[in-house]
Amino acid sequence: MKIIVAITGASGGVYARLCIEQLLRAEEVEQIALIVSPTADEVLRHEGVTLPEGEKIVRYDNDDMFAAVASGSAGYDAMVVVPASMGSVGRIASGVSLSLIERSADVMLKERRRLIVVVREAPYSLIHLRNMTTLTEAGAIILPASPSFYSHPQTLEEAAMTIVERIISHMGVKLPHYKWGE
Repeated sequence: MKIIVAITGASGGVYARLCIEQLLRAEEVEQIALIVSPTADEVLRHEGVTLPEGEKIVRYDNDDMFAAVASGSAGYDAMVVVPASMGSVGRIASGVSLSLIERSADVMLKERRRLIVVVREAPYSLIHLRNMTTLTEAGAIILPASPSFYSHPQTLEEAAMTIVERIISHMGVKLPHYKWGE
């Protein structure tokens, strides 16, 4: 599988870090295209989050509109925007591709491939809800960064992992994860 991980300027870089770590562990993932917005870089530094590195990761500049991920013919299987700022959500929902993150998401929608948008905002305005509805109607999966507590997480990372496990599962990547009743 070829996966795109896009990180926007919303708080919650831990979700992105954990997601990349899990994807690096998955044997079926052959490549991770990583796109980080300039604001995301700032937020990651502010939150003290360091992204993992690995041979599977190919990093693209968010201004590089000639990158492979900007074309449906590149054949990426799934994309996650984690965390997704509401500004990015609005631009993706409107089909406005001013950056590689937005263009890549647009490609996933037009090619009818998996697009998972991990929104990190609270509360939602009516505009946010309408943009998320538009994305859902276009085929995206809206996955709010709202951890679950069924597994009794003891740390913030364990709580964040409950979201990451759902992201990975929705991508179709097979990794062990918590299941209710087990």
